[in-house]
Amino acid sequence: MNNRQIFLIISFVVIALLAAWTYYWHDAAFFFILVLPFIYMGIADMMQTRQSIKRNFPLFGRLRYVFEDLRPKIQQYFVESDTDGAPINRNERSVIYQRAKKQIDTIPFGTQLDVYAEGYEWMTHSISPRDFHKMDHNPRVRFGGKDCKQPYDMSVLNISAMSFGSLSQNAIESLNAGAKIGGFAHNTGEGGLSPYHLKQGGDIIWQIGTGYFGARSEDGNFSDIAFQQNAIKPNVKMIEVKLSQGAKPGHGGILPAAKNTPEIAAIRLVKPGTTVFSPPYHSAFSTPIELIRFIEKLRMLSGGKPVGFKLCIGRKTEFLSICKAMVHLHSFPDFITIDGGEGGTGAAPPEFSNFVGMPLLDALAFVDNALRGFGIRNQMKLIASGKILTGFHIVRAMALGADTCNTARAMMMALGCIQALECNKNTCPTGVATQDPALMAGLVIDDKKTRVANYHKNTVESFVELLAASGIDHPDKINRTHVYRRVFMNLVKTYEEIFPTIPEGSLLEGGDAPFDYEDYLKRSSAESFEVA
Repeated sequence: MNNRQIFLIISFVVIALLAAWTYYWHDAAFFFILVLPFIYMGIADMMQTRQSIKRNFPLFGRLRYVFEDLRPKIQQYFVESDTDGAPINRNERSVIYQRAKKQIDTIPFGTQLDVYAEGYEWMTHSISPRDFHKMDHNPRVRFGGKDCKQPYDMSVLNISAMSFGSLSQNAIESLNAGAKIGGFAHNTGEGGLSPYHLKQGGDIIWQIGTGYFGARSEDGNFSDIAFQQNAIKPNVKMIEVKLSQGAKPGHGGILPAAKNTPEIAAIRLVKPGTTVFSPPYHSAFSTPIELIRFIEKLRMLSGGKPVGFKLCIGRKTEFLSICKAMVHLHSFPDFITIDGGEGGTGAAPPEFSNFVGMPLLDALAFVDNALRGFGIRNQMKLIASGKILTGFHIVRAMALGADTCNTARAMMMALGCIQALECNKNTCPTGVATQDPALMAGLVIDDKKTRVANYHKNTVESFVELLAASGIDHPDKINRTHVYRRVFMNLVKTYEEIFPTIPEGSLLEGGDAPFDYEDYLKRSSAESFEVA
């Protein structure tokens, strides 16, 4: 029995008791009049479709908004913890909600940030800006290298990997329907390609993790046949091999037993009601050369669709080993997704979420430099995935080498996530991260899909407007000199000074490798991930 049913039963009982009381004691009519408005408010909460909390918890859900209004306004700009422990500015969270709901997202009295604090960042603007209204408000980037037969033109902002199982079916459908409206891509996460990813017709990036969910045989190994059956579906535009993720690199994904329903187990080919731990490593390959060969195989089986891989940077030698394998085989992924070690939306042990993996900005600069150093940067695209919330975050990522960006937490907030920190307990009150049908019913697809599309549209337009203010007419002209960071109170540096770009081809044999790459190069090998 869900909260709505309980509220109705209690309401009918209360009305019956008050009616009887009023009938026998006429003075009790006052209480009858007093209670009726609250019952009406509760029923109105149950019937509305815009606010999941009020829909799931009629009448009592209103307390959340009361306490929110009582909170001192200045606290809206303090830093607090989000769903996986990483800091998020509450002003940025407000921007996400406002853009999703198409509310005013301007603020009075200037910035609420401390511009003289260490770590404050800003971008340059131009005395001769571009005309924003004449620019492309929905810029796209073509994915597909020399061996790709079905290239894909992707938006600069897309939905990052979140699996069905971690999220509810209503959340998955809302995200995909929003992607369909806005013309952007939706990454499935490693939990497999579910019917809810396909039902709404949005573009899909199918992620293949270490568990090979949706592409595996009964023994858990990769299956060519199972993979091909899903990969050739027209909604599937690209395939992403997940090596590691920012929330728990080197750990493997976790699906709590409470969320592993019979339906999810059937999609993943696992036993229902059990906690599912994805292996920390792949069984289909074990060396850099085998990884590149595996990508070639997936591209062939999919009919020539773009195929790439996702990782959180750990040992630099391992990524340089992959670069050496690409050069040796003259074969390249169509894209690489860089996930920041600051974590994503997935539940993870705190040690992994807080202390394992390279943060996104450092990782982006390193990967972009490594590819430039090997002379292969033009062979593939880079996707940045990690705390991309605003138009400025897109600019910042592109300054360090990203071609496009993925975001997970912002899309969850657009769905109505309030960061209740119940993601791993199957008790999410907004119906976003739960498999409880009663809670899931509070998330109405027809309303939330529009919010997802609104957030994407308004954020991309904000990004384009920033470009125009900087006098930049195309995203590929952003570079590391366009963003500044206050390193100390009296010292400011550009990204180019903090993350210097290395010369093209400098990491190739005979090249003049920068000193801080020499040791990593010597210990990397196309034949093995093991450090020499």
